[in-house]
Amino acid sequence: MSDLIDDPREGENVHEFTVSEISGAVKRSLEAEFGRIRVKGEVGRVVLARSGHMYFDVKDDRNSLACTTWKGQVQKLSVLPEEGLEVVVTGKMTAFGGQSKYNLNVDDVTVAGVGALMAMLEKRRIALEAEGLFDPTRKHALPFLPEVIGVVTSPTGAVIRDILHRLRNRFPRNVLVWPVAVQGSNCASEVARAIEGFNALKIMGALPRPDLIIVARGGGSIEDLWGFNEEIVVRAASASTIPLISAVGHETDTTLIDFASDMRAPTPTAAAELAVPVRLELLAEINSMNARAAQALVNIMSRHRQRLVDVARALPRPENLTTQPQQRLDIWEGRLPLALRSLMQRQQLRLSGAAAQIKPSSVSRLLENESQKIQMMGKRLRLALVRQIASTHQVFSVAVSGLRTSPLVERTQRLRRELNDIGPRLRKNFDRVIIELRSLLGSTDRLRETLGYRETLRRGYAVVRSDVSLITGVADAKLAKILEIEFIDGHLSVSPTSVLIGTKSKKTKPPEQGQLL
Repeated sequence: MSDLIDDPREGENVHEFTVSEISGAVKRSLEAEFGRIRVKGEVGRVVLARSGHMYFDVKDDRNSLACTTWKGQVQKLSVLPEEGLEVVVTGKMTAFGGQSKYNLNVDDVTVAGVGALMAMLEKRRIALEAEGLFDPTRKHALPFLPEVIGVVTSPTGAVIRDILHRLRNRFPRNVLVWPVAVQGSNCASEVARAIEGFNALKIMGALPRPDLIIVARGGGSIEDLWGFNEEIVVRAASASTIPLISAVGHETDTTLIDFASDMRAPTPTAAAELAVPVRLELLAEINSMNARAAQALVNIMSRHRQRLVDVARALPRPENLTTQPQQRLDIWEGRLPLALRSLMQRQQLRLSGAAAQIKPSSVSRLLENESQKIQMMGKRLRLALVRQIASTHQVFSVAVSGLRTSPLVERTQRLRRELNDIGPRLRKNFDRVIIELRSLLGSTDRLRETLGYRETLRRGYAVVRSDVSLITGVADAKLAKILEIEFIDGHLSVSPTSVLIGTKSKKTKPPEQGQLL
């Protein structure tokens, strides 16, 4: 009986797991064993999906760890991973049973060491500079005395107090403060939105648009200032149409916003000094310029007065200028009575001579002739007017009678009757032209058939062709392999060797009707 029963093999009584049970157990084991961990390595491939999730690898010289950052976590990262960057990532280990893979869910990324951070900063600076964001031609000149100054900084720090204090001491101005986080994961996005928000304000709007923007922050480490090195901040500063002063960190600190801004200040206090001049210095300069202008006016008047005196000395004395004209006037005064008497005498002689030539009889005849001319012209004018009036009256009467006998309605009816008469005549002429054209077309078609080669075949002629072309001579016929002869009632194929091909004699008779060509 023992031979009939198989011995149980080792492991047959072990519990059988489903695939999901195994995947869940592995996931729970990973999460319980590791929990929240920090991993240091070099960033490999980086993929940002359309959904907003980020997938990247952290690797060393032998292995690679897949990392996942969900959409909500990406926005909170202080440093975005870039390929080749050495980082320290923090997150939780987990597993994805659908593909039998494990990965690290990363919610924080930091750069591993200042050297790597500076290398990343330099790489980003070179890339943005190649795009032209730091081009000096893009920069704007700062206004001499802005009416409104927009300040982008933390509302609770010492920076805003220093800026307001320095503005109040130098030249009080209206200040708009846009509160932002000056470090941390939200720093870059808030600073960029603040710059864009100031530029979006309308001129003469409810909220005044700043004439100058100051982006300020106190000193700190490179990690603390990293938000001002983000690409979104640099692009917002470069695109600003309002002049912008960057005052981030101390004098030795340099961020990428300093390259994109229109002016860099070593400290926030220095930014306030660059923004406005000193009011007392301006007043002193204005007073000095007023004094200089007054003194210059006095000097100009003095020079002109001295010039006038010098010119007056060069002028001759007034009595010397009038002596000769007075002498000439005296001479002309002595000559004037004699000249008047002489002129009167000459005019009297001319008048006497003219009066001697005038006779009463000639004047009477002249007046009589002119009077007769005027009377004749008056009679002719009267007759002409009478004739013109009669002619115009007659033309007017004819026009009035024509209007009365030919009203518009009768004329319209007459034209309509003429149109009705013309219609049938046009139809008759059209039919006649169609008949003539059809007759001409028929005769033309008969002429075409008469002149065609088929009519020539009817008269006893034939057409000889080879395989590819028409045979017109003996030489072509000798070269052909097969000759095809077309008659009026069909085709005939013959070999050139079976047909006697002779040469053309000097005197040949025309072929008889029906003879083979």
